[in-house]
Amino acid sequence: MSSLASSRLVFVSLALTALVGCGGRAATTPSYQQELFSTGVSPFAHNFDATVNETCEAARRALLSQGFLTTMGQPDTVDATKNFQPSAETHVVVSFHVVCTPGENATNQSIAYVNAVQDGYALKKSDTSASVGLSVLGSLSLPIRSNSDAMVKISSETVPAGKFYDRFFGLMGHYLNTVPRSAPVAGDEVKSKPLAPSIIVSSPELTPTPIVVQAPAAATAIQRPDADAPAAAAGASEVPAASAAAVPAATVTH
Repeated sequence: MSSLASSRLVFVSLALTALVGCGGRAATTPSYQQELFSTGVSPFAHNFDATVNETCEAARRALLSQGFLTTMGQPDTVDATKNFQPSAETHVVVSFHVVCTPGENATNQSIAYVNAVQDGYALKKSDTSASVGLSVLGSLSLPIRSNSDAMVKISSETVPAGKFYDRFFGLMGHYLNTVPRSAPVAGDEVKSKPLAPSIIVSSPELTPTPIVVQAPAAATAIQRPDADAPAAAAGASEVPAASAAAVPAATVTH
């Protein structure tokens, strides 16, 4: 009997070991363990032949055209949200986060990194009860019940890579191609040409005639009536000394 009992004990232990081993293999691997961090092309990034500001402006226009609500951000960052109501008791919020950085090969290129997060909410009903004691009736208590509804966050997940981001990048490219943009001119494409020498006009008909300005004649004193005596005196005072010297002196005879 002892050998039989020992064999049964060994069999049970082996069975338990097998069950534990099967349970370990059936355990799910956490999602973050599946991240590869590879150096290949990222499904969350896209290259554009535009500057950083132009790329982020195209992302903002693309989100606004689809009903997303954008927030004031920096020229190289765009944040936007949009609400969905799949059913009466569920609510979904999709949040977009776009970051624009300079390109790796050319100065007029940029890279747009996009990340979208989907948050799920569900309506939760909770019952609360309270009792009110009445001292007049002894220990009698009356239960009071109330219901309160609230939206509770039940999930949060990054939208996986796929056609969702491909459609968004395609819409960004549409706005970059249709919206007028200014591009800087490269230095080697700028050409300078000296101006032609000034044309000398030799025709006598077109040659301007110089204007000669003559000096005004010397003022002379004029005798006026007594009413104009002050004015005459003032005019006489302005006669140059040379003119006064030219007047001959009066002679007196006895």
